[in-house]
Amino acid sequence: MEGSDRWASAMPGSVLQGAAAVLASLLILWLFRWYCSSSITAKGRLPPGSRGLPVLGETLQFFAGSPSLELHPFFKRRLERYGPIFRTNLIGVDLIVSLDAELNNLVFQQDERLFENWWPESVMRIFGAESIIPSMGSFHKHAKNLILRIFGPENLRLVLLQDVQRTAQASLLSWLDLPSVELKEATSSMIFSVTAKRLISYDSSSSDGKLWKQFDAFIRGLLAFPLYIPGTAFYQCMQGRKEVMKILRKLFDERKKAPSRLEKVDFIDLLIDTIKEDKLAMSDNFALNLIFLLLFAGFETTSSGITAAIKFLTDNPKALQELTDEHENIRKRRASPDAEITWEEYKSMKFTSCVIHESLRMANIAPLLFKKAREDVHIKAYTIPKGSKVMVCPSIVHLNPTIYEDPNVFNPWRWKEIAEPLGGASKDFMAFGGGLRLCVGAEFAKLQMAIFLHSLVTKYRWKAIKGGIMVLSPGLRFPDGFHIQLIHKS
Repeated sequence: MEGSDRWASAMPGSVLQGAAAVLASLLILWLFRWYCSSSITAKGRLPPGSRGLPVLGETLQFFAGSPSLELHPFFKRRLERYGPIFRTNLIGVDLIVSLDAELNNLVFQQDERLFENWWPESVMRIFGAESIIPSMGSFHKHAKNLILRIFGPENLRLVLLQDVQRTAQASLLSWLDLPSVELKEATSSMIFSVTAKRLISYDSSSSDGKLWKQFDAFIRGLLAFPLYIPGTAFYQCMQGRKEVMKILRKLFDERKKAPSRLEKVDFIDLLIDTIKEDKLAMSDNFALNLIFLLLFAGFETTSSGITAAIKFLTDNPKALQELTDEHENIRKRRASPDAEITWEEYKSMKFTSCVIHESLRMANIAPLLFKKAREDVHIKAYTIPKGSKVMVCPSIVHLNPTIYEDPNVFNPWRWKEIAEPLGGASKDFMAFGGGLRLCVGAEFAKLQMAIFLHSLVTKYRWKAIKGGIMVLSPGLRFPDGFHIQLIHKS
C-alpha cells in the first residue's frame, strides 16, 4: 500500500510535466510553421526577407517613429540586408516590399493588368468595402471623371481658385490676434471647409464643427491592427467613421427626396443624378463612401504639405525671401494690389512651384501604396507570385542621391533645372502616386498650397513658437505640432 501511495502522489507531477512537454512541442511546431511558411508561394525565386515575430510580424519596427525625414529605419535596415525588394509581415499580412524604382514604375504603369489595387483590412473597413479603392476598369474611370467635374482644371480656374483664396484670407485674419496657432490643425480645418463646401455644400462657419472633429483620429487608425476594442486606435477611428456616415447619410437621403435641381451645385447632386440614371449601377453605399474618402483625403495630405512647406521656409530665410519677392512682384503688377488672384498669376508662380515640389519631395506625405499581383511577375531575378500583396514605397526615388543631389537638404532651386512632372507625376517624382491611380486631386492640392503661400507672405510674417519636428511613423507626423504666431506686416 505504501508503494502505491507514493506512485499516486507522484502521478500529478508526471502528468503536468508531460502536458508541458506536449505544449512546448506544439509551440515549437507553431513557431517553425510561422517562420518557414508564408501565404506567398512561387515557382521561381522569392525575394529574401523575414516574417518577424508570430502574429505581430515586423509591425512594431514598422511603426516605430523616425526622428528625421531620411529613409525610415525599417526600410533602411532591410535595404542594406536584403536589397530593394524583400518580404515581411505587417499587421498580420505577408507582403513583398518594393524600394526598387524599376518595380515601382512597373506597378504604376501595369495597374489593372499585372497589378490591382489592394489595401489592408483596417483601411478597407474604414473607407468601406463598396468604395472606389478596389474598383477597376470603366467603373473606376467614370467615378474618377465625376470627381474631376468638381476638382478638374475647369472648375479649378473658374470656381476653386477664388474659393481657396477667400478661405485662406479669412483664416489668416482669424489667426492674427492669437498668441499661438497650431498650423497643422488650423490648415486642416481651413482646407476641410473648402472641400466640404464643394462636396456637400457644408458651411463650417455656421456649424458646430462636429463633422470636422470626427476625422481627427483617422490617421492613427488607418494602418492599425483591426481590433475593434474600446481604447484602440482602430476603435476610435471606426467610431469617428460611424458618426460621419450618420451625418452624410442624413444629408444624402434628404437631398434624394428633394426635387431635382437643374443647376448641380455640389458633388452630392452629381452622385444622385448618376444613381437615378443608373449609368454606373452605383449604389448609395458606394456614393457615401466616395464622399467620405474625398472629405478625408482632401484635407489631410494638403495640410501636411502646407505645414511642412512653412517649416522648411522658416528654416531657410533665403528661400522665404525669394518666394516673398515673387509674390510681391505679382501684386505690384496689378492695377489694385489687393485684387483677387487671376489664373494667369497663379500659373506664373514659378519659384512657388519649386517650393511646393521640394516640400512634397522631402516630406513624402503619401509614403506607401498597396497592390496585389494579378499574375506571376518576374523582375530582377525574383518572382512575385500571383495573389501576392505588394507594398510600394514611391518615396524611395525622392531620396535617391543619383536623382537628387544631397536629397536630405531642402533645395527648391533644384527644380529650376528639373522639368515639372507632367500631370503631377513621373518615375522620379511620385508624391501623388502615378499611372491610373494618380491622385485625382493633385492639381487642387498644389493650387491650395500656392494660394495659401501667396496670401501668407504678401500680408504677414510669422514667428515659430514651438514644435515643428517632423517624424516618419511611417507617414509624416508632427508629434508636438508646429505652433506659430502670425504678425501683420507694417
